[in-house]
Amino acid sequence: MKLRDEMPELEGETTWFNGEVNKSDLIGDKPTLIHFWSVSCGLCKEAMPQVNEFRDEYQDQLNVVAVHMPRSEKDLDVDQIKEVADQYNITQPIFVDNEHKLTDAFDNQYVPAYYVFDENGQLRHTQAGGKGMKMLTKRVNRVLGNK
Repeated sequence: MKLRDEMPELEGETTWFNGEVNKSDLIGDKPTLIHFWSVSCGLCKEAMPQVNEFRDEYQDQLNVVAVHMPRSEKDLDVDQIKEVADQYNITQPIFVDNEHKLTDAFDNQYVPAYYVFDENGQLRHTQAGGKGMKMLTKRVNRVLGNK
């Protein structure tokens, strides 16, 4: 995806955990952070407390949606995904993308990966990797109109 691209439809899921949302639920209300992660990704697990901080600190200003992107056959176990999600306190909606349909719609190749959309559903920032949370915080605050 390129900056200013429109948020793809959230479809093609294997299952949802913690509720189900669609694009129309996220547009027009407030900005959205969509983060891709995988149960086999150590960097994802290291970054999860910071993602949860975003979710909790900005809960009234920001939608947060997790997308589980499997990296291998072992990552397809839905029970394991739920177990790891519970272990790492992922309470936001989780789109399980075992067939990579949403991953392909985002043209995403990395975990962790972060996509920040404004309230109109336009991509304003994207980044990948476990580091750079300060940059992500800056971009989220810019989209929220905070200094």
